[in-house]
Amino acid sequence: MTKLVKSYILIIVGLIFLFYLIFHFRKGTDDVPKEKEALDLSTTYNSLVWSDEFDGEGSINREKWFHQTKLPPGGSWWGGLIQHYTDKVTNSYVKNGYLNLVAKKETYDDQGEIKQYTAARLNSKFAFTYGRIEIRAKLPAGIGTWPAIWMLNKNIDEDGAYWDNLGFGTTKWPSCGEIDILEHWGKNQDYISSALHNASSYGYKVKNVGGQKIKDASTKFHIYSLEWSEEKMIFSIDGIEHFRYQPAVKNSETWPYDSDYYLLLNIAIEPDIDPNFIESPMVVDYIRIYQ
Repeated sequence: MTKLVKSYILIIVGLIFLFYLIFHFRKGTDDVPKEKEALDLSTTYNSLVWSDEFDGEGSINREKWFHQTKLPPGGSWWGGLIQHYTDKVTNSYVKNGYLNLVAKKETYDDQGEIKQYTAARLNSKFAFTYGRIEIRAKLPAGIGTWPAIWMLNKNIDEDGAYWDNLGFGTTKWPSCGEIDILEHWGKNQDYISSALHNASSYGYKVKNVGGQKIKDASTKFHIYSLEWSEEKMIFSIDGIEHFRYQPAVKNSETWPYDSDYYLLLNIAIEPDIDPNFIESPMVVDYIRIYQ
């Protein structure tokens, strides 16, 4: 082989190696922001500060949860709901490592009111400001069922609520603020909604709302998440974001979300409940809060 041919071969090999380095370097730099973004999202809050894994059998952990059963003035829960919330073990219990909140068709007489449906409404005895909440759950089914996992400011003035009973209730709804991590209506099966209620957006006129359609909300477990910081709130299911709240102006009307909130879990029954409905559970594998 002549020296000239050897020189050409060396030049070609050198060019190939140079192109490889350029391509590899560009690919690496393109990947860095994506990896960094994913890292930031997963480690903003990574210290577990409270959880319930629902181990054991039987009654719920009374050191972590409070049954809210007191009816509002008028004898029914707001919005024309037709259930009693009870502290009966048939409406809320732990079995095989899962929390079961069960809505049932049954006649129940309580507080001078007879209703044809029962369910459970739990308040957490833990409240916090900012963090990441993860709930792995599957939801009840049936037209007229309305399960929710949500949060209220512990300053809410609401007779019968856990924190109000302890003397924290100073502020009426909606000014206190409400954070709906998930709501699901049986008449719109598999659509999950998240919303923020406050003095600027509340009730049937709520405008801070988003959601997504998922598969098998009532037959398979999904992970429902909220990341709540001083700047914004991000709601997601199985890692897929569907709503972000980040108001340009933060004041008492748009952002009462700078103090302690507690968790609520419940299943409400609407007046249009399927007449053939008997019972259906919300099953929760775990709830974890990170800061």
